[in-house]
Amino acid sequence: METSSSSQRWRRRPEGSNWGDFGADDQVGRMNLITPERRLAAVQEVKAGLCFPLSLPLDYPGWTSHEGGRNPPVLFASRDAHGGAMYNKVMGLGANPRGVVCDDAVIMHTQYSTQWDSLAHWGGRFDADGDGVEEIVYYNGYRAGDHLVAPDGDSPPRALALGIENLAQVGAQGRASVVSLVDAFGPGRTWVGFDELQHALQAQSVEVRPGDFLLLHTGFDDAVLAMNGKPDRAVLNETAAVLDGRDRKLLQWVADSGVVALCSDNVAVEGFGFEDGSAGDHSMLPLHDLCLFKLGIHLGEMWQLNALAAWLRENDRSACLLTAPPLRLPGSVGSPVTPIATV
Repeated sequence: METSSSSQRWRRRPEGSNWGDFGADDQVGRMNLITPERRLAAVQEVKAGLCFPLSLPLDYPGWTSHEGGRNPPVLFASRDAHGGAMYNKVMGLGANPRGVVCDDAVIMHTQYSTQWDSLAHWGGRFDADGDGVEEIVYYNGYRAGDHLVAPDGDSPPRALALGIENLAQVGAQGRASVVSLVDAFGPGRTWVGFDELQHALQAQSVEVRPGDFLLLHTGFDDAVLAMNGKPDRAVLNETAAVLDGRDRKLLQWVADSGVVALCSDNVAVEGFGFEDGSAGDHSMLPLHDLCLFKLGIHLGEMWQLNALAAWLRENDRSACLLTAPPLRLPGSVGSPVTPIATV
């Protein structure tokens, strides 16, 4: 499709994308579908007044390096003006001060554990100018270099557009529909395409509405927690369902469904590492390509969904109110998150 945005970032948009549909300078994608009316409808899902935290402990899964350098958080004490640790430190006035303070800091990879991917997390090579030359672009035509600035010497990286703070500002709250893939297919590795997903949704009477967050419980969270911070990657690679991004019918359903986010308890929502090359030469993660790059559908990964899914199953329900704002951290491409489901 050839068109022209008011800011002239692109003249062509990828086939099947919605660039420009929410405005030339939109940075939150399908989150625009969560209207006040849909949020009010989400509140109607609260009937029991119970809440379920959906985050793993943020030092889980426990691996020391993942996907090229995602390392566990490092917690340390803040220091006072003299270099002393601000931990169990007596403070106050007079000869015998009574106050005691602890103050700490953390170095954390934003996508190590329970997380949101921002729309700046995944882009693509695409001829957005229509001149026969591919550029590196992201959702809605935002550009590498101009908007996604790589580190340079002492200058840190920064997302000048599409950063996670945009999701924080819209609140990330609405109706969530929950489907248990582990109930449908068991705890082993299952590649879930359109047919398998529809089977699970229908068997569990899950109604996915436009504007919904879709939460996928695969059982990966139980497997990770059972390993007590010492994950066995070989075992986890054969554990739990993953969406099959190679299935064009599944991709079309995601596009047509109106969901604003896909959130799973596993590592990437979809499977990856297609040794047969069937994902094509354009993207290792075709669902990421569709969701983050083309449609502005946020992805949540490594959420803890076991207790919520069990309660909903026991109470013949499949939806809840979800509140899941990320850190309002300007310029970051992802964020840890502690989502809350209220039922």
